[in-house]
Amino acid sequence: MALDLEEQEQIDAIKGWWSDYGKLVMLVAIAVLVGIASVQGWRYYRAQQAERAATLFGQVVEAESAKDAKRVRDIAAKIVDNYASSQYAGMAALAAAKAGVTTGELDDAKKNLQWAADHAKEEELRDIARLRLAGVLLDEKKYDDALKLLSAKTGDAFAMLYADMRGDVLVAQAKPADARAAYQLALDKSDPGSPYRRLVEVKLDALGDAK
Repeated sequence: MALDLEEQEQIDAIKGWWSDYGKLVMLVAIAVLVGIASVQGWRYYRAQQAERAATLFGQVVEAESAKDAKRVRDIAAKIVDNYASSQYAGMAALAAAKAGVTTGELDDAKKNLQWAADHAKEEELRDIARLRLAGVLLDEKKYDDALKLLSAKTGDAFAMLYADMRGDVLVAQAKPADARAAYQLALDKSDPGSPYRRLVEVKLDALGDAK
């Protein structure tokens, strides 16, 4: 009988606790379930978005192979506008910029390169975008803007190319001593076996003993 009484007390205690905290427990449980569902839903959504972006980027590649610059730009714009958070958006912007340069639509090319420089998910794509944009600005004789871009911190893989481009800009500005320093840095950053070294060496030789 004592055991039955003890069990009843435990049951009453549980009932009392549930009466006090049951609603809170249910709310927490619901919140956890909603959170799990939200995460899973978000993952599914991201996967769907990535798949659609990949399909469109495949069309960009096909358009590039067909040398259809307008189609490249049109499809790339869809990717950038609708799937900006995907890894394909940066590549699409670079493809659109290349198409714009090919057709002489430089303002559009610069816009796409700037977007990629600011928003591309991969650091390498951002480095490529800045380098290409600096090249366009060099052709437009916007030397200070080009140098500003080339002063950005970049990955080791692009250090040589950035230094070489700085040398080209400085030569265009008639600053041979600074250009020589930039080209020398490009050599220092290059792989000894890189065929690109020879081009930089030629530029250095052309400067002579720059002062």
